[in-house]
Amino acid sequence: MVTLKELYEYFPTSVYTGKALVFISEDWKIELTEHQNADFSKRSSGCPIIRVKVFKKALNGEFLPGHYEDFQIDNISELASQIERYIQAAVGRNIREYPENV
Repeated sequence: MVTLKELYEYFPTSVYTGKALVFISEDWKIELTEHQNADFSKRSSGCPIIRVKVFKKALNGEFLPGHYEDFQIDNISELASQIERYIQAAVGRNIREYPENV
């Protein structure tokens, strides 16, 4: 969860739940979760995998899962930049703007 805590500094409009970073708006919900590489054949696990999940609000008010992407970039600045670009492309908005952050 170290990487998620570092990403929290890059995304001030997110909410850290203890297990995920969440961006939420009227129409979208984005979750960032941290996972370790499950390849046990490697000696060191290296940098963790950050999974970005995109949810769209349905007519009934529930958030339906859409697509997701896994990021595994060592440099935290580059990781944050690529995640930000991905989310902006997925939802069509700037996630750094508040109050309509997503």
